[in-house]
Amino acid sequence: MKLHGLLSRCIAAAGSLFLCGSALAAVDVQVIAQGLNNPRGLSLAPNGWLYVAEVGSGGNGNCLPSPEEGQPPRCYGETGSLARVDPDGIAPVKRVITGLPSMAGPGGFAASSGPVDVDFWGTTPFIVMGWGGDPALRASAGPKGKLFGQVLWALPNGKYFPLADISAHETRRNPDGTDIDSNPYGILVQPGRQLVADAGGNSIVASGVFAWIFGHEVTRTFAVLPRTADDLDAVATTVVEGPDGYIYAGELTGAPFFRGASTIYRIPPFGGKPTPYVTGLTAVVDMAFDRRGTLYIVEIASGLVPGPGADPGVGVGRLLRKRRGHPVEVVLDQGLTFPSGIAIAHDGTLYMTNFGIFPGGGEVLKISVAD
Repeated sequence: MKLHGLLSRCIAAAGSLFLCGSALAAVDVQVIAQGLNNPRGLSLAPNGWLYVAEVGSGGNGNCLPSPEEGQPPRCYGETGSLARVDPDGIAPVKRVITGLPSMAGPGGFAASSGPVDVDFWGTTPFIVMGWGGDPALRASAGPKGKLFGQVLWALPNGKYFPLADISAHETRRNPDGTDIDSNPYGILVQPGRQLVADAGGNSIVASGVFAWIFGHEVTRTFAVLPRTADDLDAVATTVVEGPDGYIYAGELTGAPFFRGASTIYRIPPFGGKPTPYVTGLTAVVDMAFDRRGTLYIVEIASGLVPGPGADPGVGVGRLLRKRRGHPVEVVLDQGLTFPSGIAIAHDGTLYMTNFGIFPGGGEVLKISVAD
């Protein structure tokens, strides 16, 4: 099951979440923004402002069958956006780009087709648009349906244009050799290229700005994440650059989200075979390195342990950290309900999106962690 399958099943679990206490006492958490619309990934601009990708809540437009059997149709609307958030929580949230396409089920909950992540190169934001399912269906979704599954290059005046079609790469190349299913979810922008974690394609896809300028094929397969030990899809969700210049990719895994089944992989700077870096994780949706090389990891489920009454704990979030030479530590496991993204400032302050599947109910947290 891909990422959109997790989201389509999460609402029923939301009313029965159990959150335990924080594992580290010296953790300060503040809510600095509320009322966000299915917020997912976020990034810090060079001037220190936060930018959050809001998937939106779909709308009353054309409806398409859900890619997951037995789930209600998802319907089109142009409710996706890129929001600017004051890192001190003083100024109100401002949506600097609006009208992006979005697909969601009834009530706008758990949307996965729309703006799902953002990253900066200089002052320029690059937005990745999620999809979920066969890329051939995008054009029938609505007037801006072809933007699903693409990387958008945004301009300071709020305009944008498509830069690379990640989902089309799944159709052309099908990197993992299974069904045609694309759901771009995480993005890393580097000089001359963007790396995108395709949760549907179980792969990391590279796109090049200069290839686009000179009319060459824009995308190539950077890496394919292996299937899990239980022969489940990897479901790539996040991609970052490490302090060593290598690329690190995190996986959600397919259902039933066994506890301890997720891995973070290390990939050579120019692509190639992934090797395990951190194992024993559960349902990883985002991660980020701080300036000291500590890796912070966001999980979105407590994980299933087989047995009577087994429950994967979908929505029960945790924030972990992996310091050099230390085992993985739990930083925070209180108050995280469907956390979706993380960004780290130069001073080590953490910012996270929370309630990431709720239209109008999402928030941004500011977290300070003492050593």
